[in-house]
Amino acid sequence: MTIRVCLAGAAGWAGSALARRIAQSDTISLVAAVSRTHAGRILGEVLAEPRLTCAVYATAEQALAHPCDVLVEYTKPEVAKANSLAALRREAHVVIGTSGLTDTDYAEIAAAADKHHCGVLAVANFALTAVLLQKFAKVAAKYIPQWEIIDHAQGDTKDAPNGTARELVRLPGYTISAEIIFGMPDQKLSIRHDSGTSPQSYVDGALVAIRKVGSLAGLHRGLDTVLD
Repeated sequence: MTIRVCLAGAAGWAGSALARRIAQSDTISLVAAVSRTHAGRILGEVLAEPRLTCAVYATAEQALAHPCDVLVEYTKPEVAKANSLAALRREAHVVIGTSGLTDTDYAEIAAAADKHHCGVLAVANFALTAVLLQKFAKVAAKYIPQWEIIDHAQGDTKDAPNGTARELVRLPGYTISAEIIFGMPDQKLSIRHDSGTSPQSYVDGALVAIRKVGSLAGLHRGLDTVLD
């Protein structure tokens, strides 16, 4: 069964990379896209990918007129909640990749998900290696009480926030390294995540989220919650 996706932010940094990968998939298809800049066009024309034949709309409300199974939200926090609620009203599951939503926003989204019996998966970081680092570190911490985090971020964005690597958050143009070192007498365990400057490292995790969210009920936070 093919999963029908509406992608909000389809022409953006992360959204465009996801759209191009979906074009190669036999089990996921894009049925509608959202981009104010490119509204009225065909997404394949915008991204130079002829396999993407869906139309681009200015708003999620318009795009969701096409029945879909999952809305992927990759826009801005000021519209992400409204887009998510619009999808849930149509009983579509939601994957949220947009950061900046508040606890109050998520409370409203959770209530709507429960009301319409849908799943919502909110993911701060889709990089599978970063998520696995966190999961492995939690296991290691049960047995090794001493540990240290070493992080590093570099790039040309002058307003990048401090602590980026420590929170394992990606910014366009930044390379991120995060390493956790666990120590015991005469032995050491090192777990490290490295990401480059492209959005490609986040596509695989987004595809996992799309495939998993349909089996969820209510709001779930973090990709690690759906990894076995």
